[in-house]
Amino acid sequence: MALKVLMLHGINHNMFGKRDPKQYGTITLAQIDKQLKALGKELGAQVECFQTNHEGAMAERIHQAYAEGKDAVLINAGAWTHYSYGIRDALAILTCPVVELHMSNIHAREPFRHVSVFAEIVRGQICGFGVDSYLLALRAAVSAVTSR
Repeated sequence: MALKVLMLHGINHNMFGKRDPKQYGTITLAQIDKQLKALGKELGAQVECFQTNHEGAMAERIHQAYAEGKDAVLINAGAWTHYSYGIRDALAILTCPVVELHMSNIHAREPFRHVSVFAEIVRGQICGFGVDSYLLALRAAVSAVTSR
């Protein structure tokens, strides 16, 4: 049976391809999801993707992931990474590996982006590799689940 992996995309990610191409390139969210699902098939994982611009909807989807027994969760929460204790608390409920990721290198950007309120509760963080950050995060999550 395939591993069940949830990819959570945060605020403004529906604008990938249009938003700040210097930081995020021209790839769209649909293209990212397609690449994730293709890699998931190769790795024996079924990847479900979810994007919202509403913090409460993100928390509710995380609660649902817990109820569904997801094997791993990937999250690129965008700006919420730096201040959303509500999303952090929702993620802390999960018992599966959680991998935080970012397309840009958050540590080489504005000072407020250097802090992740999720850092203490996630398995690890991958940033700075563009779309490859997503693919690396999926590989890391599958490895974390299968090496338990």
